Order: sequence, then C-alpha cells, then structure tokens
Amino acid sequence: MSTLPEDAGPILTKIARTAIAHKLGRNDAMEPHGEPWLFAPGAAFVTLTVGDAVLRGCVGSLQAHRPLVEDVQDNALAAAFRDTRFMPVEDDGFDDIHVEVSVLSAPEPITFTSEDDALAQLRPGIDGVIFQAGSAQATFLPQVWEDISHPKEFMQHLRRKARVGYNYWGPDVKLWRYTVVSFHEDS
Repeated sequence: MSTLPEDAGPILTKIARTAIAHKLGRNDAMEPHGEPWLFAPGAAFVTLTVGDAVLRGCVGSLQAHRPLVEDVQDNALAAAFRDTRFMPVEDDGFDDIHVEVSVLSAPEPITFTSEDDALAQLRPGIDGVIFQAGSAQATFLPQVWEDISHPKEFMQHLRRKARVGYNYWGPDVKLWRYTVVSFHEDS
C-alpha cells in the first residue's frame, strides 16, 4: 500500500457509492478520476452498513491485482449486489447505507511453531488476518477486533468463517497479517 493523499477518504468512498448508485440506475454519473494514485495497483475492501453499524455487505481483495479505482468500484458492486449473506441492495434502501473503504497493505506471512505462538504474535486492533487450511480460506479485517478482542476467540471465529471447525489446528494451517487504512463516509 503506497502512501495515500490526505483527501483519499472522500474520493474513495464517493467512488464506491457512485458505482452502486450507477448500477441502481440513479443519475449519479461516474466521474473521471485523474489522480495518479488511483491507477496504481491496490487492494481494498468495501463494507456497507445500515443503522447502528449493522453489516449489509463486505467484499474485497487481499492482493493488489488491478488499479485501486477499479478494485474499489468492483468491490462496492460486489458488496451491494453479490455478497451471498444478504439480499441485493435496492433503490429504496440505498440512502440508508453507509460506505467504508479499507485499503490493505500487502499480506505478510506469519511464521509460528504452534497455535499459541501464532496467537501471541497477533496484534489486536492492528492486524487483519488471513487463515488458510488446505483449500479453505477466510479473513477478518482489523476492524473485527472491535467486536472480538481476544486473539483465541478471534481465531475461533475466523476458522468458523473458513468452515474448518471452531478449534481446528493442523499442519496445513497458514496465516498472514496485513494492515488497513480505513475511510468512512461523512455522516
């Protein structure tokens, strides 16, 4: 993740919101973006919430593989219309949605000798974590630490998300950590 300019937050959240509005057929025009940093490879998650921060969709990329502007647009559309945990966003609920964009650093592998060693290395509130066991994989953004603050419990929920079992730990387990710069829409 390269250094983002001070005005990155309003730009990125507007890109995400406008992409969803455009898909809904609203008159919000897709604006051209000339800022060079938007065209550098970047990985982002777009999180949609309603009401008192109730999750409404969250989709993202773990690796930078396309321009940041495209990653934010595509992940905003996926969060709004293809997150299988939720019904697609409809026009009448669009104005109630709050957009958050998290730009990720490159994932770094965590080297560990045991589950306890791995848990001791996690930095609550700082690390996003990718868990992989065989073909199963899941991630939690650092923001999840706000709801699950203990590393053991955090890892249990992450394993459940990966569908490998709440307490699974085997020789095939791999972990990576990343950080994010997170931007919320202005209220």
